[in-house]
Amino acid sequence: ILLIIPNAVLLPASAFSIRPPPTQTNNNAIQLLHQLPPLFSSKKDDTDNLLEKARKLRQEVSAIESSKAELQQKKDAKEQKRQAEEEEARVRQGELRMRYSVEVPILKDMGEEVMERVDFPPRLKGGKSRILAVQAPLPLGLVLGQDITSTPILTTVDEVSPDSNGDLAQIKQGDIVRAVTACQTTMETPTWQLLAGGIGQPKTKRFIYSVDGRPLEEVLDAVGSNRMDVNGRDVWLVLERMD
Repeated sequence: ILLIIPNAVLLPASAFSIRPPPTQTNNNAIQLLHQLPPLFSSKKDDTDNLLEKARKLRQEVSAIESSKAELQQKKDAKEQKRQAEEEEARVRQGELRMRYSVEVPILKDMGEEVMERVDFPPRLKGGKSRILAVQAPLPLGLVLGQDITSTPILTTVDEVSPDSNGDLAQIKQGDIVRAVTACQTTMETPTWQLLAGGIGQPKTKRFIYSVDGRPLEEVLDAVGSNRMDVNGRDVWLVLERMD
């Protein structure tokens, strides 16, 4: 049967070709297309992504907070160590001051005596000495000497008579005398007496006298001057003693 199509155009056989099968390159392109994310996603996928991002964000915040807490702990530990060291230094300083200081009567400007703690830097080397104060009535029963090779010159207790006032006050041979009470009489004239042409009245004052570097004769005179005390009070002696 011959089908005749009016006005048909006959084409040569060369105008028709058969498409070859897909090559490997085409297969790879197809695979890449399959791996691309879809242009549109479901609401469930969006929710999962948001939840994952929130989880990661919480982890990052937690890590930051942990790092800050650890840093603060180190800072607090360092500050506590510093405060402990300062407190320990204050305690040592306080113990050192108590070791090399003593309360003695101090004469004030108005003539009254006030007990105050006075520091006496150690003269004996090695840090094994301490300062103490004793009181005893005259005569003390002591033989005092001096070490002229030391700087300053030190007054020492060379001998203590048994059962003497010094012995009863527990003064020991080898003690270093650092200070004693001394008395001095001065003429005090009130203003009204000066206006009237008066010469004033004698008044005896007692004060603490440091004997560091003083000649032995001067030290003995200072101790003996306590006989001038109108109140007859005991002599104060500040001593440095080896433990």
